[in-house]
Amino acid sequence: MAYDGKVMRQALQRFEEDRRAREERDRERRESVFRRSPRLREIEMELRSTMGRLVTAAFRRGVDPAGEIAGLRRENLRLQWERQSLLNELGLPEDCLEEKPACALCGDTGYREGRVCRCLRGYYAREQQRELSRMLDLGTQSFETFSLDWYSEEHNPALGISARENMDWVYRSCKKYAENFGPGSGSLLLTGKPGLGKTFLSAAIAREVSGEGWSVVYDTAAHIFDRFESRKFGREEGDGGGDVERVLNCDLLILDDLGTELTTAFVQSALYQIVNTRLIERRSTILSTNLMPSELAQRYSPQAASRIEGEYQLLPFVGEDIRRLKRERE
Repeated sequence: MAYDGKVMRQALQRFEEDRRAREERDRERRESVFRRSPRLREIEMELRSTMGRLVTAAFRRGVDPAGEIAGLRRENLRLQWERQSLLNELGLPEDCLEEKPACALCGDTGYREGRVCRCLRGYYAREQQRELSRMLDLGTQSFETFSLDWYSEEHNPALGISARENMDWVYRSCKKYAENFGPGSGSLLLTGKPGLGKTFLSAAIAREVSGEGWSVVYDTAAHIFDRFESRKFGREEGDGGGDVERVLNCDLLILDDLGTELTTAFVQSALYQIVNTRLIERRSTILSTNLMPSELAQRYSPQAASRIEGEYQLLPFVGEDIRRLKRERE
C-alpha cells in the first residue's frame, strides 16, 4: 500500500493534535482527583520512586540485592493498597489515575512493528477523503445514490441492449472494482458523452477505495499535464514536483476529462509516461474521457492508445445527458 506523502503529513498532524488533546484531558482528570485527595499525589510520586529504586538495586554490583528488592516490593504493594482504599472512598474506579493510550496496539505512536498502525490508517483515510472532497462530491456521489432511472429502457440496436441494461452492467463493474480493490486490480477506461455519470461513478469508486486506506489521486487531465510540464521546464510552484510523484506512485489514479486539454507533443509524451509507468508497476488507473476508443490513437500517440486498449477494461457510458434531463424536470 502506497501512502501519499502530502496526505500522510496532514494525517500525522491531526493524529498528534488529538494525542496531545487526550494527554491534556488525562492530566486535568488526574489533577481533579489529586485536588480531592492530595495524599494520592504523594502516593503516585512514591510509587515512581520505588520503581526507580528497584531498578537501581537490581543492577548494583557487589551486593546481594534480594533483601532490598523484597523490601521495596512490600513498600510498593502497601502504597498500591493505600491508593486503592483512597479511590474507593472517593467512589472512583481503581484505574482512574492510569494513563491509557487510545490505541493499545501501538501505544499512540501511530506505528507498530515498523508499519503504519490501523489507528493512523484511519486518520489517513479521513484526510484523503477530505482532500478528494475538494474536487468530488463524496457526500452524495456514492454507489448507494446512483440511479438507473435516468437511462432509457428502449432497445438500442447499436448496443444490442437498452441504455439502462448497459449502465446496470457498468455500475456493477465499477462497484465490484471498488469493493475488491487491491494490488493488481487493473485499470478502467470510462468513455462516453458528457453528462452520463462518468464523474459520478469515479467519485463513488474514489470514496470506497480511499475509505479502505488506499492512496487515491483524482484530478483533471489538463491540471495533471500542466504539473508535468511545470516540473520538466522548472516552473514548479509550491509542491509541483510532489504532485507528479503523487500521480505516478498512488495506488489509484483517476484522471478525469481526458481529451479536453490542449493536446501537444508534450501532452502525448506525458500521457504515455503515466500510462506505461503505472502499468509496469501494476498501479491502477481510471481514465475518464468523452472520446471514443478509436479517437485515442488519433489524438494521442499510437503507443499510448495501444497500451490503453490492450490493458484497460472498457466501460462505455451511453444515454441522454442527465444534467439536461434534470433541468428539464425542474
